[in-house]
Amino acid sequence: MSVVRDLRVLLHYRNFRRLLAVRLFSQGADGVYQVALASYVVFSPEKQTSATAIASAMAILLLPYSLVGPFAGVLLDRWRRRQVFLYGNLVRALMASVTAVLMVSQVPDWLFYVSALCVTAVNRFVLAGLSAALPRVVDADRLVVANSLSPTAGTLAATAGGGLAFVVRLVVADSDAAVVLLGSALYLCGALASLRMAPELLGPDRELVQPRLTSALTGTTRDLVAGVRHLTAPSRREAARALGAMTLMRFCYGALLVMLLMLCRYEFSTETDDGLALLGLALGISGAGFFAAAVVTPWAAGRLGPGRWIAVCAGAAAILEPTLGLLFAVAPMLAAAFVLGLTTQGAKIATDTIVQSSVEDGFRGRVFSVYDVLFNVAFVGAAAVAALMLPPDGRSVPLVVTIAVIYGAAAVTPTRHERR
Repeated sequence: MSVVRDLRVLLHYRNFRRLLAVRLFSQGADGVYQVALASYVVFSPEKQTSATAIASAMAILLLPYSLVGPFAGVLLDRWRRRQVFLYGNLVRALMASVTAVLMVSQVPDWLFYVSALCVTAVNRFVLAGLSAALPRVVDADRLVVANSLSPTAGTLAATAGGGLAFVVRLVVADSDAAVVLLGSALYLCGALASLRMAPELLGPDRELVQPRLTSALTGTTRDLVAGVRHLTAPSRREAARALGAMTLMRFCYGALLVMLLMLCRYEFSTETDDGLALLGLALGISGAGFFAAAVVTPWAAGRLGPGRWIAVCAGAAAILEPTLGLLFAVAPMLAAAFVLGLTTQGAKIATDTIVQSSVEDGFRGRVFSVYDVLFNVAFVGAAAVAALMLPPDGRSVPLVVTIAVIYGAAAVTPTRHERR
């Protein structure tokens, strides 16, 4: 297979392998940490969780990223990205340890959420930096394959980390705090892995680096406006359309995730541990869909073009999501998890490729931060909509139908200009 050959060639790039190692440790730790938080907030036996409570937790953890995201992009275009990976993972290791202490202490909920926010806020810098640095370690001809392997491998690492967290939580130690400490150790490994790369390797170019924080923040507004103008220029409208479609698909994913949490907690199981295990199985099957997307997308995007491949992914989700979701049964739900994993990740790989190919290196940090902000706002908005529509057991026909319509809109967005 040509994909396998391309991947073998790509893995011969030493610096790509090193950047990939940072991604795997970082996102694996994210998976562990996020499952620990979900278990603590949703599946604790003493908590009677509602869709509104889940949406509130998502808002507390994600909405502030709308403020952090733009600053992350501006700073990533000035700070050395290798240093961001080093110090960012060290900070997350420390704050994750603090979260573990708070879980076993009698403290107000808001203090727990503040510590979790600190961990996930730094995540904005690391993930945006990983995407912005990728073109520095591979050539342009293999950028599509790199976008298939690297972000998808990171997603699979997060899924594997989540699976490891489930095993630790259910089998080894019946403690969410112990799982968080495991995530802290993986963050530390990510920091150590970044030391294998030279500080200047990942850019930006030395003349763009401004180590002084005050000087970097002074021009934030001006630089962000320039980044938006860069993205909306006529030669980059394809990137803007791809981002729009991906934002709609992220909204759908957020709403379905809240529904899945409620179904696993109340509808499909009577014991909290059984519900947690079922959620872990669903996420693992979704991870298999991510892997399938990594294999299929380079071929499909090469044949159809990245924009049309996004439309195909969204269209397939629009058809299959109500077909499987309206049954509200375990087996169809697991099948839907695979389908949505494949289509969502396939669209994301194509979107990343379009954005990276269209945006100049000096603007990539800012554009990917805007990308990240759109993701978070869509996700939180979806959680809020789901909280309004979901009954206590999580079964909602109107929500499933609404999501199918939005997937249909996402299918139209990337190709609308081409048809005109």
